Amino acid sequence: MKYKIVPVDEAVGMVLPHDITEIVPEKFKGARFKKGHIIREEDIPKLKDLGKNHLYLLELEEDELHEDEAAIRLAKAVAGEGIIWSKEIREGKVNFKAEREGLLKVETEALLRINLLGEISLSTKHTNLWVKKGELIAGGRAIPLVVKKTLLEEVERICAEYPEKVLRVLPKRINKAGLVITGSEVFYGRIEDAFAPRMIPKLEAFGLSVEGPLFAPDDEDFIYQNILNLLNRGCDLILVTGGMSVDPNDVTKSAIQKLNPEIYLHGTPVLPGNMFLYASLKDGKTVLGIPACAMYFKITILDLVLPRILAGEKLSRLDIAKLGHGGYCYNCPECRYPICPFGKIC
Repeated sequence: MKYKIVPVDEAVGMVLPHDITEIVPEKFKGARFKKGHIIREEDIPKLKDLGKNHLYLLELEEDELHEDEAAIRLAKAVAGEGIIWSKEIREGKVNFKAEREGLLKVETEALLRINLLGEISLSTKHTNLWVKKGELIAGGRAIPLVVKKTLLEEVERICAEYPEKVLRVLPKRINKAGLVITGSEVFYGRIEDAFAPRMIPKLEAFGLSVEGPLFAPDDEDFIYQNILNLLNRGCDLILVTGGMSVDPNDVTKSAIQKLNPEIYLHGTPVLPGNMFLYASLKDGKTVLGIPACAMYFKITILDLVLPRILAGEKLSRLDIAKLGHGGYCYNCPECRYPICPFGKIC
């Protein structure tokens, strides 16, 4: 890049390497034109009003990009479905928002590779976070005022390896959930159920309609029939509470196994939630076994996997195993989840 003094009338298309200040007594004092601004034809009269008949300007070389153009190319390279970004680029910064409610997905390996390049920054919220429409989810920028074109070409080459792009928001694909409460002590009225008051608001917070709860004693076939009942009512997700431990009387696990699931995972490296059960059926529906900890803890393993299931993801043993890092709840006096480290994968 080159610096030179140019008559203001010949400055269109060139770049300011510094702020130009305007002072209006008792009204305004600050940068009327900021560093990095590209001079436009309509700027000329105002610059002359500020006494600028000549400008100290930046002239780009053939192989260079202004920070704003670099930010636009970065945005186009990384933004996938469900992501929008502001076309008003200033000082090389671009903000990304969720175009819809859904599951934020970040290709973390690509993110790392982009940030390792230097002179380009891309910061995101955590992957697998449920986000609202219009929510800010990432920010990117070119760090210097001018960058080499080859830098953005390398960003674009990295992103081309990810057909679905580096950032995207997956839509909700499940609208109806069912709830089965197990336990003879509840079924026969010896104690009051404590699961439904926890589970129903959690499901409704995602806009789900909830069928049930249906109650069942500690009887494998009874539980199995209740699950079938809710599946036949059109529920794509069933939560079955209780009976998740190693006690021989806990038959919820075997009732779920009778469904012959395509994927059956019992046990997680997450506290609270060690005894959690995940079953994906061959027709794409999901059954979750909810352990007793969900009655006592506001946030558990369920809160980490529920958004992913609602977006239509199938979980593997590897997906569950990865949750061990960060899967130990801080048990804070005042829970602020999801604004906390619980379940966040680096």
